[in-house]
Amino acid sequence: MGGARVRHAVPSSAGRAVLFGTKGAGSAAVEAALTLAEVPFEIVNAAEWQPGPGLERLRKVNPLAQIPTLLLDDGSVMTESAAILIHLGLTRPDSDLLPSAPTARAQAMRGLVFLAANCYAAIGVIDYPARWVKDADEATGARIRAGSRARLHTLWEMFADTFPARPFLGGARLGALDLQAAVVSRWSGGRAHLAVARPKLHDCLIRVEGDSRIASIFAHHWPPPACPNG
Repeated sequence: MGGARVRHAVPSSAGRAVLFGTKGAGSAAVEAALTLAEVPFEIVNAAEWQPGPGLERLRKVNPLAQIPTLLLDDGSVMTESAAILIHLGLTRPDSDLLPSAPTARAQAMRGLVFLAANCYAAIGVIDYPARWVKDADEATGARIRAGSRARLHTLWEMFADTFPARPFLGGARLGALDLQAAVVSRWSGGRAHLAVARPKLHDCLIRVEGDSRIASIFAHHWPPPACPNG
């Protein structure tokens, strides 16, 4: 299958999920979650900005061509990162994607929706300001991006203060909220801002990406800088 990678391969007679996404996108969080939950899955390289067979296949299951899109092994379709991560946490309780204690679990869900409704939304404006202002010229677009980036960084400070690392964002164990925060903070200068403004959260996200179970996933999506020779 062109443009596909396979992890946790299983016999063809058994069903497996299909994750549509691409390098450096939000699908990285779902890829890591599927890995932690030990869900057999296949990755199809697809994105709206990457024409090809993967995109054509994605549009058949999600006409909006959003990524991540997760085609479950029963043929049903999941979209929206927060919804996918919550679903995986609820259906795979042994994965620790969501805390087992009701109060902690509720707060983890709150954090996932916070990131989607606030940080993700601000990044969408930064990336595509022309979608939000009719006939915007270049200068207007630049002002929109600057204001939205400042707002995003304030939102990250709010997030860090609301969901402190103990040592992870859901408590003692790495979970879905950590994965989503690690991915979304990679965009629009979020990680660099946190390193200065909220170093404890920044250090937590570094620990998340270094977890031996998922380190290769983050390294694939965001390769570390090459070391200079000598």
